[in-house]
Amino acid sequence: MQFSKLRLTGFKSFVDPTEIEIDDGLTGVVGPNGCGKSNLVEALRWVMGETSAKRMRGGEMDDVIFGGTTDRPSRNIAEVGLDIDNSARMAPAALNDSEELTVTRRIERAKGSHYRVNGRDVRARDVQLLFADAATGARSSGLVSQGRIGEIIAAKPAERRILLEEAANVRGLHSRRHEAELRLRAAESNLERLEDVLTALRAQLQGLRQQARQAARYRAVSEQIRRAESILLHRRWQERMEERGRAGSALAEAETIVVGLTETAANAATRQAEGTAGLPELRTAETEAAAELQRLTLARAELENEERRIATALSETETRQRQITDDVEREHALAEDARAALTRLDEEITAIKGNQQGEAEAQAAASETLAQINRAADSLEQRLAELTGEIATTEARRGELDRQIRRSEERIERLGHQSESLTQQRRSLEDDAVGPGEVEAAEAAVTAAGDAVEAERGRAEAAETARDLAGDTERAARVDVQTAEADRTRLQAETDALLGMLGDSDADDDGAPVLDAIAVEPGYETALAAALGDDLSAPVDTGSDVPADVSWHKVNGDAGAMALPDDLVPLATYVQAPAVLSRRLARIAIASNAETATRLQASLGPGERLVTREGGLWRWDGLVVAPGAPSAAAVRMKQRNRLAEIQRDLAEQSTASEQAQEVLSSAEENHRAAVEAEKSVRTAQRHAVDEADRARARQAELSARLAEFRSKLDALEDARERIAAEVVELEEARESAAAGMTELADVEAMRAESSDKRHMLAERRTELAEARSEHDRLMREAEARRMRLSAIEGEKQSWADRNERAAARMADLQARQTAEASEIERLRARPGEIVEQREKLAELTRNSEARRQQAADALATAETQAASAERDLREAEHNLAEARETRIRAEAALEHINQAVSTLRERISERLQCTPDEILAKAEIGEDEKLPEPDDVEAKLGRLTAERERIGPVNLRAEQEVEELEQQVAGMESERDDLIGAIARLRGAIQALNREARERLLESFKKVDAHFQDLFVKLFGGGQAHLTLVEGDDPLEAGIEIMASPPGKKLQLMSLLSGGEQALTALALVFAAFLTNPSPICVLDEVDAPLDDSNVDRFCQLLEEINRATGTRFLIITHHRMTMARMDRLFGVTMAEQGISQLVSVDLEQAERLRDSA
Repeated sequence: MQFSKLRLTGFKSFVDPTEIEIDDGLTGVVGPNGCGKSNLVEALRWVMGETSAKRMRGGEMDDVIFGGTTDRPSRNIAEVGLDIDNSARMAPAALNDSEELTVTRRIERAKGSHYRVNGRDVRARDVQLLFADAATGARSSGLVSQGRIGEIIAAKPAERRILLEEAANVRGLHSRRHEAELRLRAAESNLERLEDVLTALRAQLQGLRQQARQAARYRAVSEQIRRAESILLHRRWQERMEERGRAGSALAEAETIVVGLTETAANAATRQAEGTAGLPELRTAETEAAAELQRLTLARAELENEERRIATALSETETRQRQITDDVEREHALAEDARAALTRLDEEITAIKGNQQGEAEAQAAASETLAQINRAADSLEQRLAELTGEIATTEARRGELDRQIRRSEERIERLGHQSESLTQQRRSLEDDAVGPGEVEAAEAAVTAAGDAVEAERGRAEAAETARDLAGDTERAARVDVQTAEADRTRLQAETDALLGMLGDSDADDDGAPVLDAIAVEPGYETALAAALGDDLSAPVDTGSDVPADVSWHKVNGDAGAMALPDDLVPLATYVQAPAVLSRRLARIAIASNAETATRLQASLGPGERLVTREGGLWRWDGLVVAPGAPSAAAVRMKQRNRLAEIQRDLAEQSTASEQAQEVLSSAEENHRAAVEAEKSVRTAQRHAVDEADRARARQAELSARLAEFRSKLDALEDARERIAAEVVELEEARESAAAGMTELADVEAMRAESSDKRHMLAERRTELAEARSEHDRLMREAEARRMRLSAIEGEKQSWADRNERAAARMADLQARQTAEASEIERLRARPGEIVEQREKLAELTRNSEARRQQAADALATAETQAASAERDLREAEHNLAEARETRIRAEAALEHINQAVSTLRERISERLQCTPDEILAKAEIGEDEKLPEPDDVEAKLGRLTAERERIGPVNLRAEQEVEELEQQVAGMESERDDLIGAIARLRGAIQALNREARERLLESFKKVDAHFQDLFVKLFGGGQAHLTLVEGDDPLEAGIEIMASPPGKKLQLMSLLSGGEQALTALALVFAAFLTNPSPICVLDEVDAPLDDSNVDRFCQLLEEINRATGTRFLIITHHRMTMARMDRLFGVTMAEQGISQLVSVDLEQAERLRDSA
């Protein structure tokens, strides 16, 4: 499978639909920090099934939805899609029906997310398995995010196993094994519950059989109770029927009385209705007559109001006419004023223009004078401000010191009063204190009662101490065993690694090199390698028939000792070598440093050499080898020394491990014995404590009172001590403040200087004010002239407008004057008409009042007759109501009896399941049989009921439940057998998965180790490294330890390398796992950040090689220019709008083709 395109909508900062093509080769993503580059990596993780919001840098999964900015609203949906090329048909069977797969994950706020593949809804588990089978996934090592390299460096060996698991492609197996283990645990849990249920059911079955026997006896007593109840209910039924007959007769009598009174009330109601029937018509006539009278009264009042209004309107109209005449005269005057003002303004313009000549020169001279005086005043004012500040500071300090002295004295006085008060409180407290004798007596009583407790407690404490000591000893021994085993494993791994490296460099067929026969003290390996160089690889001549081409031969005779200055030491002092090297070593000395060697080189004789511990060489013939030059021989000798040291440590550690194991076994046995002893002692202690608690109650009370007294006494003493200490501090503060007062500067001298400066400043300010006044006067006059010219133009226009408005208003006023004259004539004619209308209304009002009085008298007579009829009706209704109440009570009595009959019928039906008439037949009692009295029946029923109660609760369905439970037990036993078979099959499947995973892991480890060694050499330009399985023999549980030896350095753990070396080593491990099981895509998020330019170049070259070898597509996020230059295409992430990421792309290959064609 190959990933071809990633699509985002509303995901984090990518609010708008965004697509990124993932083509063959290297695809780079660049952009400034914080623009959203890493959101692309997180989108890829998310669509592949990431479930941890924390890994998505959020608090909850809804945080991946765009949260909005100041200009863009938030979204409720986020969606990420991934297009996959499935032409090789590598997908799981359920999804392998198409050559193109589109995996989509969509999340809606507060509703969760769901997955689709080619539009079909699928489970998250299906998507995770799809990518896991393709050797990738949300947590694949091929997705290397920021900090991932650091996590690998800092990880424990067991945590690095995930890289090996992905390389072996067992993540899918792990998922399936995990599912099988979950099913196994569920099946085992179900089996345990089923066994528990079966045990409970068997016990229940035994109880049900006993309940069945009790149920038979219960039924016999219940049958007798049923016969007694039948007789009793039959007698009660007969009594209720007799009561119902009597109640029916009483109700019929009450009904007859109600009928008679109802007829009487009906007659009274007829009379009352006839009396009130004519009232509405009379009331209507009276109301109409009153309304007519009111209308006429209102009309007369309206005429009077109109007469007053006309008089008022006439007066107002005449006033307005006089006002119009005045307004006409005023408008004539305004027009004359406007014409005169226009003439005056023209004359003023001519005068102002004459005064404007020469004003610029006068303003410039005034400005210069003002600036000179202002500078002098500023200088004086600055000095005066400095003096004022110094004086204020000094005065403030003096005031603060004075206040501090006063506060200290006042506080000392208050503390003295508080001390006296505390003394009085102490005397009062001592008077009321509990006597020590009382507490001692109570303690003696407790002691007498608690001797046994103390003895048992001592034994318990001793037992507990012994148990704790045994437990601590056991834990310490276990830690020692674990530590010793871990150290032994670590030393064994390093020993194996060194033996492997030393074995690879063994001599060829010509014999072992002389180097293997040399022992050199640590620290001098580099010096010996520099002195002998490649000669160390030659073997020692053994006199064989086939001599080696190059070998060391023994030469007889003494070559003579080398003449050495006092500060030089022969190299042979630190080297144990075969005799054949004695002549060579005798001519080599060790210099303390390079300067000494350079100084003494000229004095060397033939064959003599000087070396330093750092590997420098100065030969007699002038050859110089600089210190630090790489040497395989030096490395090999260091490895041999390290191997010897480790082997000694390993032997000691093995012995220590065995001893620790023996100590642990003994400690475990001692701990078990101590625990049992403690249990026995604790039981005896509890019995003794119960007896002693009662004696402690009195002692506890007295002790509490004494403790309270002592606590209060201690508090008083503490308060007195605090007061004394505070008094000392206050006196010291007062003395310090007094000393500070004497150190203050002389304020009077500063004030004198300030006064002089203030007088000088006042003079300058006076001059400044005069100059500014002159300057401002000239400026104001010039500005006033300019403003006046501007204002005159406005005034001229205003006066012209006034002249025009006056003419218009005069025309309007003349028209209004004519209209007001017409209105006056109309109003003067109206009063005569009003007088005639008033006389007509007076006559109509008198006639209306007479008609209203007649209607009112007729209405009063009719209402009196209606009231009498109403009283008769109320009396008849009252009598009827009382009769109806009597009938209601009779009905209630009958209803109560009927309810009792109904209740009894229901009780009979409920208890006997028959009607009342069928009771005797149901109970098999003959009709002629004499029935006992109800009281006798109730007594017998009570005895039978008590007997049934003594039987207790019974299960009447016990027999049926026994049968059902037996069938249920048989079914569960069958289910148990099925579960046992399923558990066996699941365990077999898990074992098969584990076996397959181990095989894959071991095979993958060999491949990863081989790739890692090769990549390490490529990235470092030399050196060697390898991987080791540690912390267990089972590959499924073992961890990965990294041993590395960069060029010029010894083999060591990765954690001991430098930061850059660690980063390159971790990258080599990541890519080694990747090469073992390539995934469709590899994402690298700023992994080149800690690398320098040369290492970045090697890193990019390695990416190109992996791409060519595996076809994996790389998506690389970087800030490094060299990495950008090596990409096949670049995508840029920008944030032109705050909080909104946008994607732009550049195809570098196409750009190069365009450049070459141009």
